[in-house]
Amino acid sequence: MRQFGKFGPLVGAVDAGTCNVKFMVFAANTSEVLTYHQVTIKRFSPQEGWVEQDALELYNAVFECIEVTADNLQKLDINPADVVGIGVANQRETTIVWNSNTGQPLYSAIAWLDVRTSKIVDDLIKVKGVQSANAVSQISGLPLSTYFSSVKLKWLLQNVPAVKEALAAGQCLAGTVDSWLIWNLTGGPHGGIHVTDVTNASRTQLMSLKNLQWDKNLLRFFEIPPQILPKIKSSAEIYGYVSSGSLCGIPIAGCLGDQQAALVGQNCMRFGQAKCTFGTGCFLLYNTGDSIVHSRHGLLTTVAYQLGADVPPVYALEGAVAIAGDTLEWLRDGLEILGEVRDSAELAASVDDEDNLYFVPAFNGLYTPYWKRDARGIMCGLTPSSSRAHLVRGALEAVSQQVAAAAAALAADGAPLARLLADGGMAQNGTMMQMAADVLGVPVIRPLMTESTALGAAAAAGRALRVWPAFCAPPPADTFLPAINDEEREMRRARWEQALQRCMSWTEQDKEATKELDGDEPDRTTAVLPPGLFFLGTALLVIIADKLK
Repeated sequence: MRQFGKFGPLVGAVDAGTCNVKFMVFAANTSEVLTYHQVTIKRFSPQEGWVEQDALELYNAVFECIEVTADNLQKLDINPADVVGIGVANQRETTIVWNSNTGQPLYSAIAWLDVRTSKIVDDLIKVKGVQSANAVSQISGLPLSTYFSSVKLKWLLQNVPAVKEALAAGQCLAGTVDSWLIWNLTGGPHGGIHVTDVTNASRTQLMSLKNLQWDKNLLRFFEIPPQILPKIKSSAEIYGYVSSGSLCGIPIAGCLGDQQAALVGQNCMRFGQAKCTFGTGCFLLYNTGDSIVHSRHGLLTTVAYQLGADVPPVYALEGAVAIAGDTLEWLRDGLEILGEVRDSAELAASVDDEDNLYFVPAFNGLYTPYWKRDARGIMCGLTPSSSRAHLVRGALEAVSQQVAAAAAALAADGAPLARLLADGGMAQNGTMMQMAADVLGVPVIRPLMTESTALGAAAAAGRALRVWPAFCAPPPADTFLPAINDEEREMRRARWEQALQRCMSWTEQDKEATKELDGDEPDRTTAVLPPGLFFLGTALLVIIADKLK
């Protein structure tokens, strides 16, 4: 029997998120984090609405994190050989294409937030018809949207010459971030394994939820050649072995999309349990067991996990909020009214309410339950007494209200929340957690160790390798109880909804305004701000922004 050090068998976890990449090492017996390393990842926007990342930077950051963490283990007098396996969790929907011979990306990674495919979505609905679009949703569980990998991959195949050339030469591979990382970690051009797991595949909009395979009808609908796609595996099995570096020879045995990994990490393994990750975006997942539940109120149907090739899958309903933590980063970097994101909790708590200021951060449209690509961000209720503290508090309220809208959609689908488990970077903000409890009207429970995503990836790998306990006791946690009554909760919701309605169809209104200025009749009746008021409003915003600084 193999002998381990004082912590027993160890399991590593890659957490490749939108803003950061981490590698963490857990003691399998206790789920204790022993050490980790983290690297910040850049995003760039070549055009309005485009969000890209450097695929090589993503992989190199992962490799660096693994190497530094392995060195940390040695400094702690822990043998890196005690690491028996690795799990991978990753930002979902982000799409990468690369050359199988050279290993070079054929284009930047197109991030999940990217909306360049709006026209493709419109054209698909126009050409294929609403009935076909509904069929796509029934098979995949996802509505036609710029969010998912299907249209991103279609755009790459249509618009990037290098992709077309590699496809013609039989050298084009495609996948989400997990596929790219596993392929590189297991050898890249020298025998790398091209795989994905069911949770990530369920976010491409190309997989059938029923049979967990690439669906011929979906591939035909989006015109995606099947030979470029990875093989779909379960979330917990050995995919391949690390081919180089300090952990060379270690099996990669777990893979989950980051939100599903957090569900596992929060131990939401029973029907009706739910978690919400407060990160770059917000993602509320509700475990529906072995049932594929199609929402009637704008939620997504997705695979929650499949912990073994011979184990039935578990499904979930998901509410996705595009912009959460990014709102605070925008206040810091865009408006420069926030020194550090961590300052937001104290600043927001310094004022009693939002001063009737409501902020809808629909920078690139709205996801659940609205699915409005043409919505844009808006602030309502600015007054001379509005301060930067009110604006920061309004930003936190905006996140809470969007999560509450997803929870309301769950309730309308017959799945009301009794409580909500919280994790992610924004969950460390106590003011944010109290607001969420107030707006949701249910207890919000935050584990003291909020790295649920990495923990879930480690748990999946540990289970595949039979070193992870079948049952883990709930970790110590903080509980935030609702502190407002139903009347105030409803009043805040109603004011939020008023602001929300004003941001809807903003890009469509802009088009109609342009037509009127050009002397053309608009196609439909629309409320357009007169040019004089527009420029006056712009001037006022500049003055207010200067005041807020």
